Amino acid sequence: MLQASKLIAQGQGLASALLKRASTVELDWDVRQKSRFDATDSAGRTLGVFLPRGTVVRGGDVLVAEDGSLVRVTAAPQSVLKITHCPQHGTPYDLIRAAYHLGNRHVPIELKPDHLKIEPDHVLADMLRAMHLIVHTVDEAFEPENGAYANGGHAHGGHGHSHGHDDHDHHGHGHHHDH
Repeated sequence: MLQASKLIAQGQGLASALLKRASTVELDWDVRQKSRFDATDSAGRTLGVFLPRGTVVRGGDVLVAEDGSLVRVTAAPQSVLKITHCPQHGTPYDLIRAAYHLGNRHVPIELKPDHLKIEPDHVLADMLRAMHLIVHTVDEAFEPENGAYANGGHAHGGHGHSHGHDDHDHHGHGHHHDH
């Protein structure tokens, strides 16, 4: 098994000739949000991926194997709910409302100017339809937002914040939490 423990975000800084020669690995969101997983690349090699905890792998990222070889990651099509507004009964603003309600539930969501994507969930689908949105199940790549507290789009799936006060408890009322 070939080990990969380094990730180059979107292949930044790599020559296009190197990227063209690189093998590829197609991974769905469930795998790409893990920091440790096994996969098989387009050359048939078994990869053991060991990235820093909290690292999220995105389509377009490049893994560097222990032998120096490069492996381009593509986001595999998977079953997702694609949400659009109904031109006859609503406006694009309805998508903003839906994104608010989904975010309030900490649902992984991919935001696009004309649609949203979430993982399949019949309860959420019913809620969105009740908001007069159109919900279709499609097989497409899923690249959800990292959230406001993610580190550069590639690490720390969770987030911590201090609400503007000191994280230390100088006055007996310190407040700090992680989600």
